[in-house]
Amino acid sequence: MEIRRQERCGVSFYACSDPAWTGAAHGFSTRLGGVSPAPMDSLNLGANRGDDPENVRENFTRFCAAIGADVNALVKNHQVHGDMIRPVTLADAMDSPAAPGLFEADGLITAQPGVCLTIFSGDCIPILLYDPANRCAAAVHAGWRGTAIGAAARAAQAMIRDYGCQAKNILAAIGPGIGPCCFETHSDVPNGLRAGLGRDAEPFIRPLAKEGKFSVDLKGANARLLERSGLKREHIAICSACTACQPDEFWSHRVMGNARGSMAAMIQLL
Repeated sequence: MEIRRQERCGVSFYACSDPAWTGAAHGFSTRLGGVSPAPMDSLNLGANRGDDPENVRENFTRFCAAIGADVNALVKNHQVHGDMIRPVTLADAMDSPAAPGLFEADGLITAQPGVCLTIFSGDCIPILLYDPANRCAAAVHAGWRGTAIGAAARAAQAMIRDYGCQAKNILAAIGPGIGPCCFETHSDVPNGLRAGLGRDAEPFIRPLAKEGKFSVDLKGANARLLERSGLKREHIAICSACTACQPDEFWSHRVMGNARGSMAAMIQLL
């Protein structure tokens, strides 16, 4: 499975191209194709970045049109770098696309068609899960803390435990986020991954020449956690795009700090 860059309605985004995903509108946004002014130019989807709410509303309208989702059925979370996966329904849909998320959770899950799960990123790893057989979807935000405590794996386990999914049927899309090329850390991040993955963490940690510094592959670590939850390796697609390497296409918290917009990842059962 591949995640490919696409453009529709003047909006650039990334999505899985495999036909198995056709039952779910989904996509990972870039910063391209919206109306917001600098430094949030142009497709800012963050309601708490200081942007005009009308810009945010229009940006969501454009992004949803591009991926084929319903802008009036968004459910957003308030991300706290944890592993809470919250079940949601259409009753939880936002009154306005420009409103900020209210639920303190780093993952959303549903089996109800029409609910548009929406999570946010700006270097952290966005992950979408979809079971086309049992019709269930989840969206997860995984920074290094969320990765270390297995937030994406908890979402997959919730799909299996609470929604009757089988691990062999679950598809995963790991979207644009900071890559090991740019994610230089102190020992706290490798130690966190080792606490969560044990020996399985080692392939995703590389000591650097500078003493006490490491390069960490969060995308690879999340893929391994999903495999440990029973997902097939061939059902896990990983986007190679690094948000810190490509500031013309993405916002990066590490590169830009708080003077930036936010990307979103969405999935909606059709």
